[in-house]
Amino acid sequence: MRYAPVALALSLVVGITGSMGSARTAAPANPRVEMLLKDGRAALAKGDVMAATDSFEAAFAIDPASIPALLALADAARREGMQGKAIHYYREALERDPNNVVAISGEGGAMVEKGALEKARRNLTRLEGLCGKGCAETAELSAAILRGPAPKVVSAEAIKPEPKIESN
Repeated sequence: MRYAPVALALSLVVGITGSMGSARTAAPANPRVEMLLKDGRAALAKGDVMAATDSFEAAFAIDPASIPALLALADAARREGMQGKAIHYYREALERDPNNVVAISGEGGAMVEKGALEKARRNLTRLEGLCGKGCAETAELSAAILRGPAPKVVSAEAIKPEPKIESN
């Protein structure tokens, strides 16, 4: 009984301190990061994926906590045809912000491109729960699932006929 008031006060202090840490707001964006992301998006729009990736990586190096930089890196990886790498970036963004609808939609789109339609449908269900069927990200992922994965293109050099040896 002697320690009850002390324990109550201590638990109150710990509870208040813990809630203050979870109520913090996002730090304002670094202007250099914003400039690099803008430059990278312009390069990506022109079709220069390598320059865009360089800008996005520089932005991510300046601010490793930047979710927009991760999403931009994922978009560049998808444009390059590296869906596995894009999925990695999307998942890293989702670890930091589990309800980021852009990351959920992008990951689902990359999964469709890779051929994992069932996993993409799970992302679609999650998106519908977060922002509804009228959300732009939901519509984009739904359309990608309807289109299905792109057919694989095989070059003529990849298929070499077996030589036939006939005896007379």
